Amino acid sequence: MRVAVIGNGPVGQSTALLLARWGVPVTLLDERAERDAAGSKSICQQGDVLDIWDSVGAGRAIAAEGVTWTCARTYYRGRELFSYTPGRSGASFPPFVNLSQSRTEQILDERIAAEPLIDVRWNSRVTGIAQDGNGVTISAMPASRVTVSGMPVSGMPVSGMPASGQDIRADYAVACAGARGDPVREMLGVEFSGHSFADKFLICDIKTELPGWADERRFYFDPPWNPGRQVLIHPCPGSTFRIDWQVPGDYDLRSDALDARIRTVIGTRPYRVIWHSVYRFQSKIVDRMRVGRVLLAGDCAHVFSPFGARGLNSGVADAENAAWKLACVLRGWAGPDLLESYHAERHAAALENLAVTRATMEFLVPQDDEQRERRRTVLAGAASDPELRAMVDSGRLAEPFWYAASPLTTPDPARPFAGRPPRGALPALAPGVLIPDVPVPFVPAPVPGVPAPDVPMPGRYRLRALARAGFVLLGADHTNLDHVTAIPMDDGLRKSLDARPGELWLIRPDAHVAAILRDPSHVLPALRRTLGSAAR
Repeated sequence: MRVAVIGNGPVGQSTALLLARWGVPVTLLDERAERDAAGSKSICQQGDVLDIWDSVGAGRAIAAEGVTWTCARTYYRGRELFSYTPGRSGASFPPFVNLSQSRTEQILDERIAAEPLIDVRWNSRVTGIAQDGNGVTISAMPASRVTVSGMPVSGMPVSGMPASGQDIRADYAVACAGARGDPVREMLGVEFSGHSFADKFLICDIKTELPGWADERRFYFDPPWNPGRQVLIHPCPGSTFRIDWQVPGDYDLRSDALDARIRTVIGTRPYRVIWHSVYRFQSKIVDRMRVGRVLLAGDCAHVFSPFGARGLNSGVADAENAAWKLACVLRGWAGPDLLESYHAERHAAALENLAVTRATMEFLVPQDDEQRERRRTVLAGAASDPELRAMVDSGRLAEPFWYAASPLTTPDPARPFAGRPPRGALPALAPGVLIPDVPVPFVPAPVPGVPAPDVPMPGRYRLRALARAGFVLLGADHTNLDHVTAIPMDDGLRKSLDARPGELWLIRPDAHVAAILRDPSHVLPALRRTLGSAAR
């Protein structure tokens, strides 16, 4: 039993850790010689993703180091239009924390180093992927000679990869090779279609003191110091700020007066540039996220514009979805058909993210006169008109995808899914929806073959921690079903969930509601459906 994970970025790291938590050995490959710790990159880590990372021991550390911004301000031509405070009810983590991707990766690396089931192999470029009825063979070669202080060193072994290369045999593989994973996508024969936006974006991390800005995200439409375009400013730990400027498509950093540009934002305060980069946004998605025994995840499967922080966060959700399903198949709890639901669920999530981010980019970078006039009208009237204010689109922040239409979900006519709620709101609980994070005054007996959750306090668990330890049946005093934990509902839990008398709630290992039932005889068919055997 083994899974190969291609790509040691945050999505690959999360996949490896989540699989190891289920007792699955992992070989983690990356063509780089070592971790690249430069730059902030993806900085907004969403609260529900912190909750996923908490299940592998990293969420609390990332949340503790990150900056929780408590106010989001939006400006138009130097005038503040509105502000709001992000919030989620009953959550163990803040809605977002800002922490550089490089530091997040370091924290995940620390967890990987403590996990004996994960074999990390740097300097391993994948040159071939072959599949048969029993597994996957991944051919890898050293990507380059190892360097020390910039000088090449011949013959140095790196993470067990011999100079002649090696074939890695695994039952399944997860491709997390990132946006530049074209060779892997080509080996798998998937299409990666979409488009790029004409404008570029300049990102700059600076260290400076900006009193009053340390817990605020600021978005500027058409400011005097970047006329006709946008600027986004995010606080980061250690008096560091991330500034994103929208710039013309022909922008050249080499000829830019970067100091003057920064001075228009921070004034005469002293500062130090830590990192900067220029890139053009893309919106692309693969046509298939499962190719036989290989699943594609993260930027290897989809790339979005970063406004709304839907890249890394959706990639970690891919990782969780892949991990529990692979674990169930490898343990014999489900057949390989369960893996097809990975494509069904996460491709639908990617399409939703693509639509949301594309609408944002059309508002930020209008493509025709009609879009430009609409944007001008909305921004000009947003300060005084609540309806127009709701149309200002600086990026709808990342949120979980809800699997109401999944083939694994048992619909409940009494609790229909009402669709995506207004921005920042939570949906009514129904099959397919992520459960809230509430305390459960119950200590369950361990279930063989499933990871035990942490106990935050004597006799009390978090409901999501219990759910991520396997399948849970809420409202039952006991169950004879394998790998299912029964949890009675007390009045507090019933109120938190708005559960009705006599209801039985089947919860998946990713803390989404699989079914809400009223007849105990329907539990087993619902479980079978959740494991893919009754999927339609």
